[in-house]
Amino acid sequence: MNLYTAKLRQHYENYFGISGQLLNLEKGPKEKLNSDFYVLEFKPNHRHNFWTYCSVGMSLDRQDDNLIELFVFSPTQDKEQVELITVCASYHRNNLPLNINHTINIGRAWMENSKCDHCFISLPYLDGEELELFDNNEQEYHCYWLIPITEKERDYKINNGSDALEQLFEDKQLDYLNPERKCLLGN
Repeated sequence: MNLYTAKLRQHYENYFGISGQLLNLEKGPKEKLNSDFYVLEFKPNHRHNFWTYCSVGMSLDRQDDNLIELFVFSPTQDKEQVELITVCASYHRNNLPLNINHTINIGRAWMENSKCDHCFISLPYLDGEELELFDNNEQEYHCYWLIPITEKERDYKINNGSDALEQLFEDKQLDYLNPERKCLLGN
């Protein structure tokens, strides 16, 4: 196992206080990914009473300032989240990598019956720097929260900025675990 991925897995497991289940996407956009990339699945634990899926190695071997990993929350155990994290990690390997405040069109509903078909990369407000910051060989990496959003919410962010979108989340009390939530901007 790669030293980076081993240390990152330890970082996540220390934070959540339990071992994560190592998962890989069986088929899909994996050709750009480092062969050591995988997703860790964490069942509900003392930190959160829901499932968490974390990228391990999406920024492995990057030589720029886009040193990030992503995690997404899920109300249920859901292998679709492995695909979501893997797709984002694959996109991150393009010429225009992902970073904080970026949005992603995920090309399908986040979960069944969900209106959310985009995601927003945010600071991990529920967890803070203890989860966010990961040091490896004197390089600082950031573990960011991947929040499912609607296309209309994505457009709002483009037109008004990420601070406005996050304020909307706070004002409307974003129900981030509800795949059937309505768009915060109405229909």
